[in-house]
Amino acid sequence: MLTLSRWKIFAVTLSVIFGILFTLPNLLPQKTLDALPGWVPHQKLNLGLDLQGGSYLLYEVDTDALRKERLTNLVEDVRTTLRGEQIEFGELGEANGVISVRIADAGKVNNAAALLRRTVGAPLVGAIGGRDVSVATRDNQRLEITFVAEAAKADAAKAVEQSIETIRRRIDSLGTKEPTITRQGTNRIMIQAAGESDPEKLKNIIGKTAKLTFQMVDETVTPEDMAAGRIPPGSVMVPSEDGYTPAYVLRKRALVSGDELTNSAQSFDQNGRPAVAFTFNGQGSRKFGDATARNVGKKFAIVLDNKVISAPVINGAITGGNGIITGNFTVESAAELSLLLRSGALPAPLIPEDQRTVTAELGADAVRAGTISLAIGAAAMFVFIILAYGLFGVFAAIALVVNVLMIIGIMSMTQATLTFPGIAGLILTLAVAVDANVLIYERMRDEANAGRTPMSAADTGFRLALVSILDANITSLISALIMFGFGSGPVKGFAWTLSIGVFTSVFTAVIITQVLIGWWFKVAKPKKLPIA
Repeated sequence: MLTLSRWKIFAVTLSVIFGILFTLPNLLPQKTLDALPGWVPHQKLNLGLDLQGGSYLLYEVDTDALRKERLTNLVEDVRTTLRGEQIEFGELGEANGVISVRIADAGKVNNAAALLRRTVGAPLVGAIGGRDVSVATRDNQRLEITFVAEAAKADAAKAVEQSIETIRRRIDSLGTKEPTITRQGTNRIMIQAAGESDPEKLKNIIGKTAKLTFQMVDETVTPEDMAAGRIPPGSVMVPSEDGYTPAYVLRKRALVSGDELTNSAQSFDQNGRPAVAFTFNGQGSRKFGDATARNVGKKFAIVLDNKVISAPVINGAITGGNGIITGNFTVESAAELSLLLRSGALPAPLIPEDQRTVTAELGADAVRAGTISLAIGAAAMFVFIILAYGLFGVFAAIALVVNVLMIIGIMSMTQATLTFPGIAGLILTLAVAVDANVLIYERMRDEANAGRTPMSAADTGFRLALVSILDANITSLISALIMFGFGSGPVKGFAWTLSIGVFTSVFTAVIITQVLIGWWFKVAKPKKLPIA
């Protein structure tokens, strides 16, 4: 095993160059780094929340609100479908998650049930020809429509995934570097934004649903009807923020939604007041153009998060797919709204559950403490291994240095986030690497004391210790993978650093030490091992 193979020398040389190149950017000032040639790596380690400071937020996705919205839309779908086929009905409503409707003509009950089974709801993922609603016939010519159990679970899971992507787009637009956004449990989302010291700013951007809809105003309802609560079926009263009236009665069915926007930007109206300019996609442009052409002279409302921000009169068909939203905006609020619309609406409201802030000073203290602990740990290991094994201890210390360079280099290259537990993982990795060298050297000593020649003792020591080294490191790797798979936050940081360290430790403790000892045998031609 001590032969100086070309591939071993090449691997060691390449690992040293790699470690130096990818670790170097972390040691240089940014100005110096920017001046280096383009072929030199520029990636730095991302410091975690506990090392850099920043904000921690934990949200729960309100899946109950999502279900309620879907039920409301389903009621309107049933109403529209039955009217479209001229099937008379009554007593349409929802209670406890069940939509009930009474068909006036007993002879059309089966036709109505078949029609609703074909048209309402959405296709159920994984079920060929199936839909996410069930339609059952009851007594007294009544139909009951409910969501199937699989649909509720699928909607909740999809809402969480969509929320994570929307939150990521919103935070990225703020310029926050490498936010950590992960799912916790079934419906919680954990957000760590290192370097972002203002959690309220994050909450204002993250927490708004930003659900934009364009809905017709129901102008048949008088102020007296609104005061008395006489709202016709198919309409709903929505509070207003336009400064003209406290609330509007709107048709429940939206003409167009913010999902069909392709762009939005802060702008100004014809009077120089801040506004938000928007552009629809092709489908949204057609729907908006058709809707405005059919309703010239009528009011339509622009609704954001269930509040009317503007209710202009349609003066003519708007067919270009472009428009502006006016309201009581400042330049800042208009820019914020345009950012939210560009990022997309959240599928369901987010309920804040926890909020913490780590200041930059605390983060700097953690970095200093981590650096000191790493230096002390490394120095103690260097002293021990050199005092215990002399020259071979120096070779082990060199391998440890390369090990650290490789770990930091790999983490920099992959843009991994280093956390305080990650530093603990790095120190543990060095200890494991030293343990591997101890196993090798003690086995060499035993073989030398048994009467083997120095070369034979060294070769046998490497060969026999390798089995124990692999067993120990495979066990550590399995533990790290379990922690990475089931843990979150700091636990993942520890597990990731430990996983990288397992591979680099085996490589440096075995291959690099082999090359150094093999070179020493070739040059010194010793009669006795320095550790015997």
